[in-house]
Amino acid sequence: MQPTLCVKLKKVLKVKKICIVAGARPNFIKVAPLLRAIEKTADADYQLVYAGRADDPTLEASLFDDLQMPRPSVFLGVDSTSLNEITSRVMAEFDALLEREPADVVIVVDDLASTMAAAIVTKKRGVKLAHLVAGTRSFDMTMPKEVNRLVIDALSDYLFTAGVKSNSVATREQAEGSDTYMVGNILMDTLRFNYQRFRRPDIDVSEGQYLVFTLNRKALLEDEEHLRQMLAAIAESAGGTPIVAPLRGRAREVVERLLADVQGTTFNVQGSMSYLEFGWLTAHARGIITDSGNVAEEATFNSVPCITLNSYTEHQETVTVGSNVLVGEDPVRLAEEVRRMVSGQWKKCALPDRWDGRTAERIVRILEGVRGS
Repeated sequence: MQPTLCVKLKKVLKVKKICIVAGARPNFIKVAPLLRAIEKTADADYQLVYAGRADDPTLEASLFDDLQMPRPSVFLGVDSTSLNEITSRVMAEFDALLEREPADVVIVVDDLASTMAAAIVTKKRGVKLAHLVAGTRSFDMTMPKEVNRLVIDALSDYLFTAGVKSNSVATREQAEGSDTYMVGNILMDTLRFNYQRFRRPDIDVSEGQYLVFTLNRKALLEDEEHLRQMLAAIAESAGGTPIVAPLRGRAREVVERLLADVQGTTFNVQGSMSYLEFGWLTAHARGIITDSGNVAEEATFNSVPCITLNSYTEHQETVTVGSNVLVGEDPVRLAEEVRRMVSGQWKKCALPDRWDGRTAERIVRILEGVRGS
């Protein structure tokens, strides 16, 4: 069947143009397998666009080599911390790009302000819009990302969802004339492709005998006293287990400062790691404590116990089927779950549906039908 598929795709895609928009570093981890799937059709023409600058410090030199993907061909150059300014500047720059280089389909990733901006411009120009990782909801309208998700999904012609719950949300809310497809979790495509390429970082740890801690959420970093209590709860309940903390920027500065007041800590704060190093670290950990949905998804793939420092997750299957447990921001609950984690008393878990590494392939098949219609 595969040779027939390839011939069919080449026939349909050879005169078409796909524009893929990434707004932040994590987006590239989801875009990489999509590019590989498109490139298998030799006549496909795509353009990868990044909303930020070419010298963005979060895009470490190794990232694109690690992911075995090309760098973006276009950088919009937007660099701001103001969500409204990001939205307006990306709209202006992306509109000018589509004026110069029209596309048949624009694919936007996740739920950033830049993602929403590109989606609005796409629809204003009458171009087909596809949303990768559609249907995710926190149901908290005080979160800017929730507003972004609602706008992007409402505008999208094609909604690509990762799981049963998000598929149900997207199907229920989809606009007239749009279509929803449960294609699976594209993050798993990247993990499966790179698993044998993971590199052990230069850290003195034994496999399965350490915890990993990551932190990025602005709300957690702003309430420093509460964060100090959470760090103390982790340190005390870890029972001497080493805790490796790869952190970047403000998160590293805040955590290092707060840990100075925490007694008996076994935290080992590191700088940010390459994708392949971080992948090895999380795959071989005894457990993970994080506020990142992506990290929690990777933990489920690796069957590694995971505690998420949030009261909700956009990917509920990591809790209902996978290895993830939500503790909110409660230090007491956090300490209880860390004790269970280090003692090996964790729940059984499995892989959710369609975490099989074929998500990008499904997307390309759907786009084949979309653009061939």
